Order: sequence, then structure tokens, then C-alpha cells
Amino acid sequence: MNVRSLKLIRDVIINSGKITSIEIAQDSIYIEFKDVELGVPKESEDFPLTVRFAVDSFITAFYNNIWDIDFLAKYDFKNQLLSEEVYLDVVDVRFIDFEYLNKFFYNFKKEKTISVVDDFSIHNIRNDFFMLIETKEIAIAVGGDQMDFFTKYEKLDDASLRELSNEWMLYFLKYHLKRNLIKNPMCENHPLNPKK
Repeated sequence: MNVRSLKLIRDVIINSGKITSIEIAQDSIYIEFKDVELGVPKESEDFPLTVRFAVDSFITAFYNNIWDIDFLAKYDFKNQLLSEEVYLDVVDVRFIDFEYLNKFFYNFKKEKTISVVDDFSIHNIRNDFFMLIETKEIAIAVGGDQMDFFTKYEKLDDASLRELSNEWMLYFLKYHLKRNLIKNPMCENHPLNPKK
């Protein structure tokens, strides 16, 4: 994905996105978001966005209270597996931003890292890609030498991402024409909402 697409990924997540699951399977890490501004929302199903990091992957959680990262305690070191549902409201998302990463070192007292690389250090990231996610409780840095984005139905590329983003924006505009008939919290709380 190009830089414009990574900025678009940030935009579709930060207004109302939530992390709903974190999975680790050997050298792949999956972070799933819901309430992302992609596609046309349907009452009967969520439209998740999953980010996968592979090849020398890592995940580091920054925290002040150990109970905020209890989902990492269930990591199976022997088999390198974790599959946990979480519910974390996203405050911000950045890609390959060392300056923003430094903010995590100052704002959080502790950090916990899981990586397949023996000598990995969050203070000296050598991976090609990494994503920084700030939530209300914790911050997460996750990365690897390969990064892919998926919806429930397809792997995203630059063109399909733009198309899904445009579909959501059209839905948002139509929503305001008939907002007395339906209620969608994502649209009601959106920064572009004229009634906000």
C-alpha cells in the first residue's frame, strides 16, 4: 500500500474504530478492528478490517496497569499462539512514525513485547513496517517485514480501499437525508456530522 492508502487506513479507523481481537500464530500477528468507515454498514453484520504483520513480527504493549494487558498473559510461548477478543477504543493510529513511538515511552511506565526474533528491541526497530495504536488504556506497537490488510471478504489494495472508503462516505451522506428513520452511532458521532 502506498502512503496515501496508509493515511486513509488511519482516517477510516480513528473516528469510531475499536480493536476487537488480537491473534498470534507463529510469525503472524493479526489485529482486527470494527466500526471502521469502509463499505456500507449492515445491521446484520460487522465490517471488520484486519491488519496482518508477518516475517519477523513483533507486538509490544505499553501500559501503566498490568490488568490492562491481561490478554497477553494467555500467550502460549511453546506453540507461539494467542487468540483473544479485546475491546479497546482507538484514539490514534500511525504507521512507521518513530516520533510518535517516543510518546509511548514517556506516557506509559511499562512495556511487554512478544516477538519471534530473539534479539528484538522496541527501542531499535528494524522491521520494514510497523503500526502504532493508541487506545484510552494502553498503546500497542505491532510490526513485521510484511503488512497486509483484509476485510471479511478480500485482501485490500490501494484501489479496493479507496472504493470501500467512497462507499462509506456515500452511505454517510445518504444517512443524513433519512436520519430520522435510522440511527447509526458511527454517523451520529462523526466529526463531519453537521448537527454535532
